[in-house]
This record gives sequence, structure tokens and C-alpha cells, in this order.
Amino acid sequence: MTNDTAVFDALCFDPQLGEKVSTGRMGTRQAIARDGLDIDADTLAYCPHEWIDASGYVDLELARKYRHPIVL
Repeated sequence: MTNDTAVFDALCFDPQLGEKVSTGRMGTRQAIARDGLDIDADTLAYCPHEWIDASGYVDLELARKYRHPIVL
């Protein structure tokens, strides 16, 4: 397994704070943009493409199970 897929933190706007905050999910550029969220370009990381689920986000269950490091 190789770290071959670029992923980013997905951000959403929190009206109470008046700023963008992390959603707690990492995904591909395409998935984040499709869902109307913002990309945190400072959090570029790479993970195995096998960890990307059908919606374009990192499958946390696989990430925990295999403990293959995400490369920052």
C-alpha cells in the first residue's frame, strides 16, 4: 500500500464563531468541493487510495485498522 492520494481537511463556516472550522473529515479535493465545503490547503496529506470511500473521504475505520501512516 502506498500513500498515493492527496487528501485535505474539510472546513465549514461556523456562524457562532464567525470563522471556518474543521469538520473532522479528510477527503479529496473533488469530494470536499462537491459537498460545498472548503479545503484547508495547509493540511495536504497523502494516504493509500484504498482508504478512500465511495464518497471521496478517508475511511476512518480502515485508517484505524491498518495504522498505515498518512504522510503530511
